Amino acid sequence: MNLAAGVHLVRSMPGSPLNISTDDRGLQQVVLAATYSFNNQSNDAFLFKPSAITRAQRQIVKGLRYIVDLEISRTVCRKRDHNNNLSKCDLQPKGRLHQTFHCHFEVWLIPWENETNVQVFLCKS
Repeated sequence: MNLAAGVHLVRSMPGSPLNISTDDRGLQQVVLAATYSFNNQSNDAFLFKPSAITRAQRQIVKGLRYIVDLEISRTVCRKRDHNNNLSKCDLQPKGRLHQTFHCHFEVWLIPWENETNVQVFLCKS
């Protein structure tokens, strides 16, 4: 008799969220959408951009639902300069202006309707 105490096989239920790679193309798209949403709602003089993705999941529903925990950090780019390309914005160096938020967001992506809907976006410093 071969018993393995404490070993459980875990299978995901159909439609349940699954962990995904931070390199996932769809994930990069929704992280950018959520970051733009944050920047549009923020009263900060500087733009923020993603600095780390700490958890990423995808759920197949009517479209794709992404559940993501990430850090977004203040850049050196000012909002008034209307720079829409965050890849050209360096992060603020450590010091007085450096700031990072830990955020949780959920985005619903419906590719065939070209729709991206940020449903949940919660951040804390």
